[in-house]
Amino acid sequence: MRQRQILIVEDNYLLLDMLTGLCERQGIGVMAVSSGEAAVSAIRQAGSEPRRSDLALLITDINLPGLIDGWSVAEAFRTLNPDLPVIYTSTGGCSDRRAVSGSIFLSKPFRIQDVVDLAGALMRSPSETQVPRTLPPRALHATG
Repeated sequence: MRQRQILIVEDNYLLLDMLTGLCERQGIGVMAVSSGEAAVSAIRQAGSEPRRSDLALLITDINLPGLIDGWSVAEAFRTLNPDLPVIYTSTGGCSDRRAVSGSIFLSKPFRIQDVVDLAGALMRSPSETQVPRTLPPRALHATG
């Protein structure tokens, strides 16, 4: 059986390292990248190589360096994984206009443990998951 992994896309290397480390310590496999271009490449590779790990969840910053932003990363992810959860993060507000349906937006700053708890819950049961109560209401909202 292939290991299910989270794809984390974050251009802040310190935050990417902290999220990756905590996920791995909790037994969650992680594929970590720092740009939209690298994320889309990883998504395509995972979809085309049967021996690679399964992607089970995407966590992406919206504002990424380069030509591909987090909105486009989520669209690419959902093209190959139409039913899997997506978590967007940003220091700015969320414009639901481009968000994929059924996604979640977390406002930065956030507690890293809260994000890892949410990711673990979504990986267990994406369709039946309730958002952990520890997340402050101002930091989170689901998209339609």
